[in-house]
Amino acid sequence: MTGTLVLAGTPIGDVADAPPRLSKELAEADVIAAEDTRRLRRLTQALGVTPGGRVVSYFEGNESARTPELVEALRGGDRVLLVTDAGMPSVSDPGYRLVAAAVEHDIKVTAVPGPSAVLTALALSGLPVDRFCFEGFLPRKGGERLSRLREVAEERRTLVYFEAPHRLDDTLAAMAEVFGADRRAAVCRELTKTYEEVKRGPLADLAAWAAEGVRGEITVVVEGAPESGPEELDAEELVRRVRIREEAGERRKEAIAAVAVEAGLPKRVVFDAVVASKRTTG
Repeated sequence: MTGTLVLAGTPIGDVADAPPRLSKELAEADVIAAEDTRRLRRLTQALGVTPGGRVVSYFEGNESARTPELVEALRGGDRVLLVTDAGMPSVSDPGYRLVAAAVEHDIKVTAVPGPSAVLTALALSGLPVDRFCFEGFLPRKGGERLSRLREVAEERRTLVYFEAPHRLDDTLAAMAEVFGADRRAAVCRELTKTYEEVKRGPLADLAAWAAEGVRGEITVVVEGAPESGPEELDAEELVRRVRIREEAGERRKEAIAAVAVEAGLPKRVVFDAVVASKRTTG
């Protein structure tokens, strides 16, 4: 029998937000893979739990090398608990490699759902939440950051980013440049902690605010691009489109109606353009 890999969400700020099952998993796991063993120690002390298994470090620097070791433990029947510093493993944190390896070896993977900075910030932002996408951390270099932002400049879904406090002002300024100074956004700082703050406003205003210096864990939520309005077509283009449809076999009345829908205009406007064109060429 193979073991089970358990991905456990940990508090993003207030330790009281720890999911009830977390204490049980910490006490019963055969192996606990922790992003930072010192932070794990503080967490278990706060929860009043004594880890029952061996604790190993599992962070960005040793993730590739340690994954095979953990897979072997899982294949041997161990229950391996993966915890990161805050939030869910794999979400901009170590975990993806281990999950992929476990799936490849047909090992069961389950989770202890817990706090998420992405969803918490999204819910608090005051921006649309029906459709969103998570973009993680942007590149540190200015040119690469601008290129990445341009890739989603027309994205209509709400965008969620993580950012380091010392880069926040540059990131917000770049967002204002690419997305537009008036695009709405929210900077969520120190979520669930004592000095929690959500700053909302246009990107340009938020960039100016951040230039004064910001501390803490940062999540940025940005409004999606507005839907494009109807095409602005001049009379000549309206006539050309009607003519193309007529040449394709449509009746003029049907062609005029279709072009009016395409352009978001009343049929009378397209009809008048066609009539005026006939007078000019006739």
